[in-house]
Amino acid sequence: MKGSDAEHLAAQFLQRQHLILIEKNYRCRFGEIDLIMRDDTVLVFVEVRMRSNNSFGGAAASITTTKQGKLIRAARHYLIQLNVVPACRFDVVLLTGTHNPEIRWIKNAFGE
Repeated sequence: MKGSDAEHLAAQFLQRQHLILIEKNYRCRFGEIDLIMRDDTVLVFVEVRMRSNNSFGGAAASITTTKQGKLIRAARHYLIQLNVVPACRFDVVLLTGTHNPEIRWIKNAFGE
């Protein structure tokens, strides 16, 4: 499974949880945000991670403090473009397995 497939599965999963997709693969000089979604009035920046198994800590272990910093800076860049700054949070969607992966959603996984 490719990263784009994992992001597509994650977006579908979150939409079934009533989140609204705003943007996929937002890129700027600070990094990339896989999914930007809205959960009621909250803007949600979503990092999607996929691993074939849970060896070496699995997908969650791959979200280092360095990666979190890049996501936060990219989110700030995105927010500067808006006229209004909504309530925000950072969620993580972890996919484990290659065929019919297990999906785990961590709301408010990290912040500033």
